[in-house]
Order: sequence, then C-alpha cells, then structure tokens
Amino acid sequence: MIRIGVFDSGIGGKAVADKLQQLFPHVEVLFVNDSHNVPYGSDRRAEIVQKTEKAIQPLLQANCDAIVIACNTATTNAIADLRAHHPHIHFVGIEPMIKPAARLSQSGAIAVFATPSTLKSHRYHQLKNQWAPRLTVIEPDCSQWASLIEKGEGKRIDLHATINEIKRWQTDVIVLGCTHYHHIKDRIERTAGPGVKILEPSDAIGARLDSLLSITSQLPE
Repeated sequence: MIRIGVFDSGIGGKAVADKLQQLFPHVEVLFVNDSHNVPYGSDRRAEIVQKTEKAIQPLLQANCDAIVIACNTATTNAIADLRAHHPHIHFVGIEPMIKPAARLSQSGAIAVFATPSTLKSHRYHQLKNQWAPRLTVIEPDCSQWASLIEKGEGKRIDLHATINEIKRWQTDVIVLGCTHYHHIKDRIERTAGPGVKILEPSDAIGARLDSLLSITSQLPE
C-alpha cells in the first residue's frame, strides 16, 4: 500500500491530510504535527529547518513514499534542505498560489494571507517576482492568526477589518498562504463576498502526488 505522510507545524495540515484521504481512499495517510512548537511563522529560517527535520522523523521511520510539507512556512524555508538530506523521499511542499492567483485576477490586485516568515522568505519573493510583477499584491497583517486558530480562538480574528483593507485595492483573489487559515475559509468567503475567489492548494497537492506515485493507476478495479 502507498503511504503518504503529511506534516504541519500545527492543526492546519489535518485539513490537507483529510482531503488526501478523501481523494485517495486506498492510500494510507499519516499526519504529524509539532504542537509543542507551533506556530513557526515568526521563527528564523535555521530554527524552522531544525524543527521541521525533527518533527518529520516519525514519517521517515514509517517509510512513507512521499511526505507533504503542509505548511507554507516550512516549505518556503526548509524544503530544499529536506530534499538534500533525504534524496530518496518525494517531498511535496505548499507554496502561496501566486501563479494561479495572477492568472485569475481581473482587477490586477490580489491578497496573500500568510505568516511573517513566509512573506519574508526568498522563495515567496521569487514567486511574486516571477508571476505577479505587474500586479498589486496586498499582504495584510495575519501574524496572530495561526496562533489563535491553533488555540481554537479563530472567531477572535477581525476578518471584516482585513477584508475592508484589501478591498480598497479592488482585490478579487485571496491566496490562503497558511494551512491554518483553511479552518476559517468559510468565514473568509462569506466576509469577502461572491466577487472574490479564495485559493488553497489541496487539490493541487493531490494532483502532484498522483503524478509522482501513479496512485490512481494502482487502484483496484
């Protein structure tokens, strides 16, 4: 049986793991997090690499065929190191969906909801410069969101203030750049209204895993 590991710093990646299990019911999906050290969003890069390497050890020991780093912060800061350290493992990361957002936007303005560490990362700036050089990219302060969601206090997030801020620029696409935010996706959609598209990467991750592991071709008839 194909075995896929999913890692996130906290509870956010559980939504990704559940989606993958739904997409591939004949695959074993294992989920681990690092709840003692969550969130990673304000840590330095070296700390993120060290914490991620330690946290995925159960997935490495379980001989997973692929490991999803279901954390934008860990992906943008640590996935290159993980691939170098474990070249026999397929690592699939999550990156802010700048490319599809840029293609979807009609107004020329998109918003990226992400942690400070993701927004500061070299990879994020690469994506923004490559795919959105002529777009207005709004990056509202979401620095406390992951921590609040992890504690079950997501309702304390003032989405109206954030949405009002980005709508001043006629933003028509919002990129969820942290898997924790998937837990409040419905609230974000309701607050933003029908004219704003919300992007998150679960289906894209599934497609990437299928291309790497040929999952659907191995399903029993």
